[in-house]
Amino acid sequence: MVVVSNRLPVDYVGGDGADTRWKVSPGGLVTALEPVMRANEGAWVGWAGVADREFDPFEHDGISIVPVPLSEDELEEYYEGFSNDTLWPLYHDVIAPPSFHREWWDAYVRVNRRFAETAARVAAPGAVVWVQDYQLQLVPRMLRESRPDLVIGFFNHIPFPAYGIYSQLPWRRQVIDGLLGADVIGFQRAADAGNFSRAVRRLFGYKTRGTVLEVPGADGEMRHVVARHFPISIDAAAFEELARTPEVQQRAREIRRSLGDPEVVMLGVDRLDYTKGIRHRMKAFGELLRDERLSVQQATLVQVASPSRERVETYRQLRDEIELMVGRLNGDHAALGHPAITYLHHGYPRQEMAALYLAADVMLVTALRDGMNLVAKEYVASRYDDDGVLLLSEFTGASDELRQAVLVNPHDIEGLKDAMVEAVNMPPRERARRMRALRRRVIENDVANWSATFLETLTGVGKIPGGVSDALRGAVSRLAQTPRLLVALDFDGTLAPLVDRPEDARATDRARAAIERMSEHEDTRVALVSGRALDSLKEVASPPSPRC
Repeated sequence: MVVVSNRLPVDYVGGDGADTRWKVSPGGLVTALEPVMRANEGAWVGWAGVADREFDPFEHDGISIVPVPLSEDELEEYYEGFSNDTLWPLYHDVIAPPSFHREWWDAYVRVNRRFAETAARVAAPGAVVWVQDYQLQLVPRMLRESRPDLVIGFFNHIPFPAYGIYSQLPWRRQVIDGLLGADVIGFQRAADAGNFSRAVRRLFGYKTRGTVLEVPGADGEMRHVVARHFPISIDAAAFEELARTPEVQQRAREIRRSLGDPEVVMLGVDRLDYTKGIRHRMKAFGELLRDERLSVQQATLVQVASPSRERVETYRQLRDEIELMVGRLNGDHAALGHPAITYLHHGYPRQEMAALYLAADVMLVTALRDGMNLVAKEYVASRYDDDGVLLLSEFTGASDELRQAVLVNPHDIEGLKDAMVEAVNMPPRERARRMRALRRRVIENDVANWSATFLETLTGVGKIPGGVSDALRGAVSRLAQTPRLLVALDFDGTLAPLVDRPEDARATDRARAAIERMSEHEDTRVALVSGRALDSLKEVASPPSPRC
């Protein structure tokens, strides 16, 4: 098994040659994959985090580490440029405008090829290769071309946008083609997988059947590619175990005392990124203080904003804006011993984070767009006491699973303010009921379950056998026994191929014949479902039977 990611699971500490020192990187991905890789003689391919420096492969805790070198120019163009100033804002619904530069794209292709060549060199015959995230979207196709014997998976940790947004990318076909080199393509949300499948249909016209895409292979044979959601998670047991330690509980009490022992501690934990909605939550909190719906003696906000991509101009501007907001709100509302906002612009070790989660009565996750947001799950896992309220943006992947949170639209400032007041005043019994439900979900679907589900699909179900499955035969048999049947059929993309000019769409002959046969049955009705105007649908569909 080979994992390919932008960064290695270890960080360079210092030294040279035999004295080179490394430490394990914190993070759920490393936690999930380490046991699997040790059991399968795994290798991890990635960048060591140091520009203009080459390191020899080495062993670390039973895993082969294979560093890929990056120059300072490549770091600027491939990583800071194309990955984080083109793809990141584009895939997050253009919250900030993406930049399109051909030089960045050239660097992206060059670096992706280097990663692919390294993975191909270290992978054994028939090995499983799992490529991670948006920085390496071209690697699956490159691997497929050089090593067709490999089983290739790809997981996209960030959102995949709707086609109307994605289509702005000048290299839209090349990126989709790169991803289609994989056998299984994983996304955080079902909506992301659907957006990807629609992009495939629009750009290439390939057939899709549910989560299965039919992709022509180099040998002329049809390949089946699975594109579906696999929501990532955390090591929930480890967070709970940490939160139960006396040291962490003592630290949580110290944190509350240092904040002036307010009735309610609100907490935000984010990378300093424009997608996280930090400005929105501060604006809402400031207005609640201004309108005296909350007071600093009653509630305080702790905002942890870990540094992120500080060489990118958009991020430098964001930091200035947020720090100005913090200064203004504290100047207007803070009292001696009672800060309105405690702003912390640095990261913390996991033990300190567990203490912060225990100290916080309300967790604020107000991302404008987020693939998942693991902070929400970390907070829930840490609350072994069944207390605390999670206020969660609808635009996070976590909101699909954590339905017992207080769900909000962070763009609706008035609604956000009302939700914050609701969280502050929620009765203890209601808090406990919600938190118990949230904890069941996080514990059942932890990071080990995520990796196992993806790898099972990749190495088992990922290879779709020919013919009709037994499950489908059984479903059709049960359907045939139904006394009365309504068959609802989508028109564009189902009965009729997708075309550039909507007025040119026509149902295929086979589709029309199938509708005729179904309409002949007295107990069956057929309906066409479409977003078109009725006149347009009548013109292009011209139902072949009055019973349709």
